[in-house]
Amino acid sequence: MLPRVSVFSLGGTIAMGAATSDKGVSLSHSAEMLIAAVPKLADIAEIEAQSFRQLPSPDITISDLEALAREIDKRFADGVRGVVVTQGTDTIEESAFIIDRLVKDNAPVVFTGAMRNPTMPGPDGPANLYHAVLTALEQQARGIGTMVVMNDEIHAARYVQKLHTTSPAAFHSYPAGAIGWIIENQARIVTRPASRFPIALSTAHHGPRVVRLAVGLDEDGALVDLALRAGYDGMVIDATGGGHVPKAMTEALGRAATRIPVVYASRTRHGETMQSTYDFPGAETDLLDRGLIPAGWLGGIKSRLLLLLLLRNGAGEDEIRQAFDAWCHPFGR
Repeated sequence: MLPRVSVFSLGGTIAMGAATSDKGVSLSHSAEMLIAAVPKLADIAEIEAQSFRQLPSPDITISDLEALAREIDKRFADGVRGVVVTQGTDTIEESAFIIDRLVKDNAPVVFTGAMRNPTMPGPDGPANLYHAVLTALEQQARGIGTMVVMNDEIHAARYVQKLHTTSPAAFHSYPAGAIGWIIENQARIVTRPASRFPIALSTAHHGPRVVRLAVGLDEDGALVDLALRAGYDGMVIDATGGGHVPKAMTEALGRAATRIPVVYASRTRHGETMQSTYDFPGAETDLLDRGLIPAGWLGGIKSRLLLLLLLRNGAGEDEIRQAFDAWCHPFGR
């Protein structure tokens, strides 16, 4: 008897076909159609396909992903070997990161998608889907958490980033690199991330909002104050370098940090935010004195998601600080 794998489709390029106008492709393929396009899947697994959502990836919400996490846990409880999720690549690193936080089981969850839609020469969706199922079946993938499989590579959800708009090789991982690859119809896992950091599923119907603001030359604190007036519950600052902002922003950030959690990350997306190197108004030491929380090596995109999930669970500032510290320093300082 073949092992069972559940495939959930959320939409995206992999599920798009020719539109009726000349404006581009649109969503048209169900999960069943995606499976039917890869006949070799029938040789390796019993596939249970479900069109869970049919959305362009920017329209996927935290609530959608919480519902998906609940359904994934049910499938694992029912005995499936692994789960594959297909969606648009624009936000796949975000969806995979959230599911990695929310799914309780140690069985593999694998996200995949396509950079070339099915109407183009050489669409990559079928190969990516086949490789994702291979990875979901791999026993060595148990306990890693959620992964992203694209372009013959296996990435851990906590590290993966989309760094190109159109290339099939758009996905890379920092700081650890890909954790494996596909070769000769086998998934090879060569690196295992440190401890998992699960977060309980929220029961909130209307979750908090977290704003993410990028910092550049000649910025002031107007947008920070505007976000406070708009009622945001948390804030992530994509600071320059190791965690620096213009002096003109500091007063507003200090005011914000007395009312809501404010996390500073690096807009570079590579490297770690500093805590004790520079001492000038707007440097990391100044931001810490004003109550901001360092994101460590976690970039602004995923820092926002982590803060959102913590706030949805009612975490206070001390718990949020501890969570970011544990996430970025899993073996302690």
